[in-house]
Amino acid sequence: MKKNGNSAFANLAISYVTIVMVIVLLLCSIFYMYFPKNYNEEIQKKNQIILESAANYIESSVFQRVQQIYLDLSLGEPVSIDIFAKDTLQGNHGTVLDLQDLLKNEVADHVDIVSAVHLYYPKQKIMISSDSGLRYLDQEREAAAAAVSWMERLQNSDSSFVWTEARMAPQDINRSLSDDSLVDPMISYAHSYPFHSTGADCDLMIAVDMKEEAISGIIRHIMPSDYKNTFVMGPSGTIISAADKGILGHSAGSSSLINKILSSTAVAESFTDTINRGSHEVSFHTFPSNDWKIYNITPTDNYYQKSILLQRTVLLICLLAAIVGMVLSGIFTVAIYDPLKRLRDKMKGMFDNTPDAGLNEYTLIDTAINKLTRKVSSLEETLQANSPVIKHNIVLNLLNNSYSEEELVEQLQSIHIPIAYTRYCCMLIDPFSPGFKALHSKTAQFVLYRMINQLEAADFAGCHIIAEELPDKKVAVIVCTDKAEEGLLEQISGFILSEVKRSFDLKFKISLGCWVGRFMEVHKSFGEAKILAKYGFLLPEVSVIKDTSLLEREVSPNEIPQAVLLKFKEKLQARNIEGAFAAVDHLLDLMREGVYSADYCRFILLNTVSVYSDYLISVRYTPSDHVKINLYNEYTSIYDINGYREWLTDSIAVCISHMEKRSDNRTSESIEAVKQYISSHLSEELSLDTVAGKVFLSAKYLSKIFKEETGMNYIEYVTGKRMEKALELMANHNMTIEQIANTVGYGTTAYFIKKFKEKNGYTPKHYIRQLMEQS
Repeated sequence: MKKNGNSAFANLAISYVTIVMVIVLLLCSIFYMYFPKNYNEEIQKKNQIILESAANYIESSVFQRVQQIYLDLSLGEPVSIDIFAKDTLQGNHGTVLDLQDLLKNEVADHVDIVSAVHLYYPKQKIMISSDSGLRYLDQEREAAAAAVSWMERLQNSDSSFVWTEARMAPQDINRSLSDDSLVDPMISYAHSYPFHSTGADCDLMIAVDMKEEAISGIIRHIMPSDYKNTFVMGPSGTIISAADKGILGHSAGSSSLINKILSSTAVAESFTDTINRGSHEVSFHTFPSNDWKIYNITPTDNYYQKSILLQRTVLLICLLAAIVGMVLSGIFTVAIYDPLKRLRDKMKGMFDNTPDAGLNEYTLIDTAINKLTRKVSSLEETLQANSPVIKHNIVLNLLNNSYSEEELVEQLQSIHIPIAYTRYCCMLIDPFSPGFKALHSKTAQFVLYRMINQLEAADFAGCHIIAEELPDKKVAVIVCTDKAEEGLLEQISGFILSEVKRSFDLKFKISLGCWVGRFMEVHKSFGEAKILAKYGFLLPEVSVIKDTSLLEREVSPNEIPQAVLLKFKEKLQARNIEGAFAAVDHLLDLMREGVYSADYCRFILLNTVSVYSDYLISVRYTPSDHVKINLYNEYTSIYDINGYREWLTDSIAVCISHMEKRSDNRTSESIEAVKQYISSHLSEELSLDTVAGKVFLSAKYLSKIFKEETGMNYIEYVTGKRMEKALELMANHNMTIEQIANTVGYGTTAYFIKKFKEKNGYTPKHYIRQLMEQS
């Protein structure tokens, strides 16, 4: 017994020493493993936030502005850009000059990011540039070679636009690339015209030369310390922007790090990687406009330079803790050994049979093992409780086609989902509606969870249903059966609509995908259902969208005539409420009855909002309650095309009513006096300063109230009156064009002819000839 006691005492002492050492080592591990790991995560989060901020800034202040230039030019105001797509150069020299002026104005408005803007007409091989004017590229090989980086790529592309990699271009087009001090890196954005045409069949290419410095300047400003370690890379791995301009346009390499960034499907990600035997923190973010990636590589050691003193202090503390622990372990061994013996003796008395004589206090280890067994059982129960989360992730990856067939079978078996069916179909439930949006977030989540549970618990003969919520709050429903019957889908759709109506008084929309024969192909049905769901905006009266003919609209090249938007703009400027409403109704009827894609219709609706927004800015509209309006935010919260019409027409009515009330309080007599003076003195000097002096107003104030009261600027009004007088004089057939030009206030006949054609669309001679033929 003494031997056993001495052995227990020694083992107890060893146990205490071991515990002390384990605690000390654990403390070291916490500081050297867990803390650095958590610190790494904090570093990655910080890097990701800064990188995301830079990416969003570049997206909004550079890429979206460049795309807006294309939209401004494609609207065709004040000069139509498609003149060579229909006509030849002959007789259009004035328009060429106007086009070049238009391009120069665009460059001047965006000089901080744009170097030049080009219009290229493939059929005529003519290019009009803001910097070089008109060029025939079949005769000027050098100019063609300079443009080939975006021209050839767009011509050979199936898309309607391309972003090119950075290239070195001279600051002065008359200099060569040999002078490095006068060379700037440029990036080109090229888009076909019309909107849906590809580079191979377009009538016109619009290209914007963007300064690479616009991107690198933002990066340098937002993250100056990491500027040299931050790069922008294209989908093919080519460097688009970097601090070292010598690597622009070259491949970033084929290292595992670059391949990992390029192959990632995540929008943004941060991770730690080993480069040249050193640990580095890597973060990247994807631009939505062109799928470029901005990434940053920083050595991890840079973050730990200031923590060396702290690490040494921790080591000293651990050493002291080990010494103190060793002393305390000896004290505790002596203090606890006797109670331990008494506890052993008491435990012996608890057994009916006398234990083996060699049994000592280590019997308590059995109790610990039993406790560990119960912990393992609890862990298995926890794993079972997390089964819904595992199922959710598996279904999402299935819909995104992220599994191989072997991986999918293995994953489905782990959560006991049967796949022994022959037909599968995906339904997409879209809850986006006024009633659903008004719900509290927890209530809305409850509605979706309840609907999912009811669907999976419902008994539909011969089928199995899998339902999961998607990240965008939609619900994907996978119907598994052996018989692909449309009646089954109608039964399930009716069940969903009736339940949400009965239980929550809500109206959902459902889109139906195609039937597929394998579980691996469910993503195809899901993709079709996603496309049909987009047309729910245009079909507010339809609850179940299953018309497969809508899929043909996705590839339709048809475009709504620009005259429809111009008519809307004209009625706004004239403050004609009925006319503006009619223009909106005509536009929406075209979208409902035409074969335009859903994305294109949303693009046109956004353009309509842009036209209306520009009008509000031009008339300096301020709501009566002085609350700042944001049309674009209001537009994104609209549920369907009927709601769009109601919102837009109500806003127009309130705006025009407000403008009319404001006009009644202005000095309308001054505006009328200005109009009378203009009509009586068309042949004289009618500059804004001259006429403002006649009515005793400042030129600046007269320009402001004239625009607000008439809907057009002063110069446009004078030009219109002069053209009306010119038409009246031509109808009399007793004056030459030169005499008419002098009578209406134009010093030169050529300038009069140019303005006449811009206003009326034809020359004075053509108009006189028409009058003679009619008479």
